Amino acid sequence: MEAVKGFRDFSGEDALKREKIKEIIIQKFRNYGFIPAETPIIENEEFVKQDGEDETISDIFRLKDKGKRNLALRYEFTFQLKRLAKNKKTPFRRYQIGEVFRDEPISSNRFRQFTQCDVDIVGSSVRDEAEILKLFSEILKEFKIEFIIYINNRKLLNEILDKEGIKKKQEVIKEIDKLDKLSETEVKKNLRKYNAQNILSLFKKPKTFFSRYMSFREIWELEKYCKSYGVKVKFLPSLARGLGYYNGSIFEIKAVRMKEKIGGGGSYLIDNVKSTGISFGLERLTDLAKIKIEKQKCLIISIVQDKESINLAGKLRKKGISCFVMNKISKGLDYANRKKIPFVIFIGKEELKKKRYKLRDMKTGKEKMLKAEKIIKILSK
Repeated sequence: MEAVKGFRDFSGEDALKREKIKEIIIQKFRNYGFIPAETPIIENEEFVKQDGEDETISDIFRLKDKGKRNLALRYEFTFQLKRLAKNKKTPFRRYQIGEVFRDEPISSNRFRQFTQCDVDIVGSSVRDEAEILKLFSEILKEFKIEFIIYINNRKLLNEILDKEGIKKKQEVIKEIDKLDKLSETEVKKNLRKYNAQNILSLFKKPKTFFSRYMSFREIWELEKYCKSYGVKVKFLPSLARGLGYYNGSIFEIKAVRMKEKIGGGGSYLIDNVKSTGISFGLERLTDLAKIKIEKQKCLIISIVQDKESINLAGKLRKKGISCFVMNKISKGLDYANRKKIPFVIFIGKEELKKKRYKLRDMKTGKEKMLKAEKIIKILSK
C-alpha cells in the first residue's frame, strides 16, 4: 500500500544520506554550544494556536483523543520553546531535529511531513544573530551548497509602513512575504486592498535610501558582526517572513540551484526576552547536499563455519568496520555486487586450517589469504 499523500518512506541510500547529514548537522550544533531538546509531536490545539492567526497555524493537523480533547500535531518548534525555556537561565541555547506537520497543498518540493532542524537562543544579542548565520553557512559549505543569505528587520519594515501611512501592517507584511511565491503583479493587486501597492516600488530603492530610517541602524549592526564572523549577507528590504511573532532581525537563505528557500529565521520574544533562531528542512538540504555516504564495508560468507564467522564479525565491528554474515556463496556475491560492497571475506575449512581468511576485492576480483589483523588494517583505510 502506498504512503498517504504528502508523506514519504525513506530507505537504502536515501536513508543513509539523511542519517549522515543529520550527524554532521548535530556535530555543528554541538560545536557552537547548543544542547539537544525533544518535545511531543502532539500538543493541545490551544497551545499550538497561541501565536494568533498566522497562515501556517491555519494549516495545522487537528485531531481528538478518546477524551474528546482538541489536539494538534506540531507545525514547528518555536512555540514549544516557550515551555522549554521557562525558568531557564539565559542564554538558553537549544537545538532540535524532528518531524513537523502541515495540512497544506503538496508539490514536488513540499510535503505534509518534513524534518525540521532548529537552533534557538533565548536571551540573544545581535552578535548571536550573526553567529547563528555563521553556523548555518558552515553547514551549507560542508555540503558544498552555493547559497545567498538575505537579511532585513521587522522594525525597519514597520517604520517604513508607518511613514507611508499604512494601517494594517501585519496583513501587508503577509502579502509582501508572498513575493517569492506569486508574481509582483499579483502581490501588487493584493496590496491594493490596504492601499499599499506603492510599497513595492519603494523596496527597489538603493540601499543608501533606507539609512534615513532609525531602524536601519540594526541592519548596519548585524552586517558589522557578520563581517567579523566572515559571513556574507545581502540586505533585502522586501524580505518579510510571514510569521507574526518576528519583531527584529529576519533572514532567509536561498540556494543558487533551488527556487525555494532552504532556511529562515529571525528574532522574537520569549516571555519578553529577546530570542533568535533559525530553521531549515532536512529534505531540501538532502536534495542539494554533496557528501560521500559510508557504505557497507564488507560481507562475510560462512562456508559451514558460522562460529568462526561470528567471531571475525565481532572483531571487525569492535574496530568500527561495518559487516554482516551470509552463508550462501552465490547469493552472498550477488548481494555484494548489487549493494556495491567493496570486500567479501570467505571462511571455510581451508581458511580455518590455515588460520587465515580469504579476502576478495570486488572491484578487481583479486583474492588474498590474510590474517584478521591484516584484513582489519585494509578495511580501516
